[in-house]
Amino acid sequence: MIKGHGDDAYQYEGITIKSDFSSNICIPSHGHHALMAHLAACPHLLSHYPEPEAWSLECMLADRYGIDPRCVIVTAGATDAIYLVAQTFSMKPIIPTPTFSEYEDACRLFPAKDHEHFICWLCNPNNPTGEILRLQAIGNALKSYELVVIDQSYEHYAAKPVMKPKTAVSHGKIVQIHSMTKTYAVPGLRLGYIVAPIRLAKVLRSNLRPWAVSSLAIEAGKFLLQHDELMVCPDLTEAQRLRQQLLALGIDVQPTQTNFMLCRIEGHTAAQLKDYLAHEHGMLIRDAYNFKELDKGHFRVAAQTPAEDDALVAAIRQFLIKE
Repeated sequence: MIKGHGDDAYQYEGITIKSDFSSNICIPSHGHHALMAHLAACPHLLSHYPEPEAWSLECMLADRYGIDPRCVIVTAGATDAIYLVAQTFSMKPIIPTPTFSEYEDACRLFPAKDHEHFICWLCNPNNPTGEILRLQAIGNALKSYELVVIDQSYEHYAAKPVMKPKTAVSHGKIVQIHSMTKTYAVPGLRLGYIVAPIRLAKVLRSNLRPWAVSSLAIEAGKFLLQHDELMVCPDLTEAQRLRQQLLALGIDVQPTQTNFMLCRIEGHTAAQLKDYLAHEHGMLIRDAYNFKELDKGHFRVAAQTPAEDDALVAAIRQFLIKE
């Protein structure tokens, strides 16, 4: 399950982490001060149960996208949505790799009962590569499989638009997964949502756990939807600059259309580089070895500020010279 992911400073007790390249989440320029002030003004929410289903937030999301509210299901983060989909549709999974490991983990937890029909899991933009799928690839999946799940958690980290919810609903057999966690950089809230045709959404709702999304998370979601200025806005130009600098060091870096990128170091393991950067420079990177089909040399980084990125490049250069 959730092991070996980014943002794992807890593994380095006693070390001050100054720069975190291991998490793809980009902190919004406005910070979280307005959201925190709003939630602090709502202490009454702690004294009452939340809505059994987050219907008020679902209605706001539906209104934003111009779709029926019955097509939206709010979940306790995108990962909660992934497990809900896997539990509900017991089809044989098709999972192109490398990609987010929770698709396979969720399908393992809820094994397929129907081996004649297939559910295809797509991550767009893809984690860890930062690749955006071509429309043809999605079209081919729709022709080939009974159900297509498109995880668009990083849709606001992309260099170009991805599929709109209204388009997904119109196809009839697409289940979209979205992440307010990523869109507003609030991973501690655990807030995501599913968009699906009414027919599929109705089946998904049958497996919803009551009161799964907290009152504070629902209130935060409604506040954030009214403040688009709090959305993340990654510096994708800086990400490309970082990629070129890493390439100049001899690091293999795949092309990316997001703020994060998949890298591979020769002659060393990503674990060795990760430990060196943490202990000697207070930096975190993501060891990508636990992504299926990747090897011990693969790691992932997400661009930060120009100064931090330059420091990362300098630190890796030192590692290569030292070793």
